[in-house]
Amino acid sequence: MITIIITGVIALIVGFVLGYLLINMTLKYRSKNIIKEAEAEAEVIKKDKILQAKEKFLQIKAEHEKQVNARNSKILLAENKLKQKDAELARKMEECQRKIKDAETQQETLEAQKELLEKKHAELDKFKKQQIEQLEAISGMSADQAKEKLISSLKDEAETEAMSYVNEIMEEAKMTANMEAKKIVVKTIQRVATETATENAVSIFHIDSDEIKGRIIGREGRNIRALEAATGVEIIVDDTPEAIVLSGFDPVRREIARLSLHQLVTDGRIHPARIEEVVNKVKKQIEEEIVETGKRTTIDLGIHGLHPELIRLVGKMKYRSSYGQNLLQHARETANLCAIMAAELGLNVKKAKRAGLLHDIGKVPDDEPELPHAILGMRLAEKYKEKPDICNAIGAHHEEIEMTTMIAPIVQACDAISGARPGARREVVESYIKRLKEMEDLALSYNGVVKTYAIQAGRELRVVVGSEKVSDTEAEKISYEIAKKIQDEMTYPGQVKVTVIRETRAINYAK
Repeated sequence: MITIIITGVIALIVGFVLGYLLINMTLKYRSKNIIKEAEAEAEVIKKDKILQAKEKFLQIKAEHEKQVNARNSKILLAENKLKQKDAELARKMEECQRKIKDAETQQETLEAQKELLEKKHAELDKFKKQQIEQLEAISGMSADQAKEKLISSLKDEAETEAMSYVNEIMEEAKMTANMEAKKIVVKTIQRVATETATENAVSIFHIDSDEIKGRIIGREGRNIRALEAATGVEIIVDDTPEAIVLSGFDPVRREIARLSLHQLVTDGRIHPARIEEVVNKVKKQIEEEIVETGKRTTIDLGIHGLHPELIRLVGKMKYRSSYGQNLLQHARETANLCAIMAAELGLNVKKAKRAGLLHDIGKVPDDEPELPHAILGMRLAEKYKEKPDICNAIGAHHEEIEMTTMIAPIVQACDAISGARPGARREVVESYIKRLKEMEDLALSYNGVVKTYAIQAGRELRVVVGSEKVSDTEAEKISYEIAKKIQDEMTYPGQVKVTVIRETRAINYAK
């Protein structure tokens, strides 16, 4: 039994050893085969990589050769261009040298010709001198004397012909100029054919019933006196049915009186305090209307950029008259005439129209100094930055100053055209208004005089003096002196009543 076990164990050990040896041999064999296969694969991979490297090298080499060839082509092309330029430059140098040689040849020829010409000139001068000597011997006069005589003869002949030619041209120009000027004036008048309107010194205020007249007069006439003192207009309440006459040479004052009466009658409250309040309010309204009228006039005429004060003066023309002709209408008509005439003559239409509108602003200033209205208008235009040619046209339209621009004679002509229409002006009205204005200005020249009003068509002059500056005795003296001065210095029909009013006012405020 033991023997069997030992034998089995030995057999097992022998089997184990033999199995180990067999497995070991099998593994060695397989590993050798794997190594051989790996070596074979590595050889294949190595060959592929070598082939790829060769292909890449060949590709890079081909690209490099291509770049080198392209660079070589550019270099070759540049070398060819450089060679061409060198050849062109060499050709130009040869041509330039040839031209230099030709120029030198020509210069030598010219110098030779110049020498020959100088010789001929010398011979000609010598011959001329001989001829002059022979002529002097024949004529018995020197060359200078003969020259002077010839020049004098030619000069007289030329002057005669020139004068004849100038006279012909002047006569033709006069005929043509007169004809053309007449055409331009006629066309201008035909294109601006506005109606003329005359102003008078009376306005009519219509009322609904005659009962209102008593309220306007007031107790013992205090209302009508307050209204006349506040407006400077004579208010005539007579038997004329449903009408009150407002008399005054200043259209602005008459308009203020008319509007004030309208408001007072409409409101129903008529007493001195209310009258002064309404008159002051209406004065402000009239000022605003004056500005609005000026703006509307400039817009209608297409005139822009006027100073606000000039616009106000243009609006103020609405309430002024010149020889009975409404001043604003006259200015508008003159402006349109100037524009048309300037267009016909090819001048600046805007400047001509502007000068035509402003040419009479010297008739409506606030202070009205003792200056011709053309000069005063020119100074106002200069003050408010109008251009020099506009100012010259305003100042020269009555020839008080010299005309320096072409616009000035146009304004002068158009002013005359506008004023020369039949019925446009009335010398009587203008002289009447001027006389009343002079009367008021004369009274204002005395110390202490606050306001003056010429009423009753110039038959009465009311003078308001300050109570703090003038006593009752001095008021009587002022009245006498004004009457004496009017009598000595002025011409007027009938007689003038001078009334000096001195009133004292005490004013306090309840707070």
